[in-house]
Amino acid sequence: MNRFFLGLVFTFFPLLGFAQTQPAAKAATSGIEGTITISPVRGGPVRQGAATSQPLADTAFEVKHDGQVVASFQTDANGQFKVMLPPGHYTISRQQKATAIGSYGPFEADVSAGKLATVHWDCDSGLR
Repeated sequence: MNRFFLGLVFTFFPLLGFAQTQPAAKAATSGIEGTITISPVRGGPVRQGAATSQPLADTAFEVKHDGQVVASFQTDANGQFKVMLPPGHYTISRQQKATAIGSYGPFEADVSAGKLATVHWDCDSGLR
């Protein structure tokens, strides 16, 4: 039994040195980051001193490249987001909701290699 085990060890151990491993995936270094706001936040006339816009919190968006959805993201409580993408031209819109009113894109963004495109987009709530 010991001879058999030693034979296996000496046969397969050297082969491990020849095994190739996949290189680690390169971390994405490009994409889009920014803030999305919505306005107006109240219907009717604008009140002096009252905010007319606010961050669009906790809202899901989809990212399309050549008409195909390639990524999605959700804004945080402050309307901020970050999505890592390869270089290219993208169209971003709110994920479809049957009850949504207003306009939530489409927004356009160009991503360059090794850079984060910084954007600020304002959505129309549909309130008047």
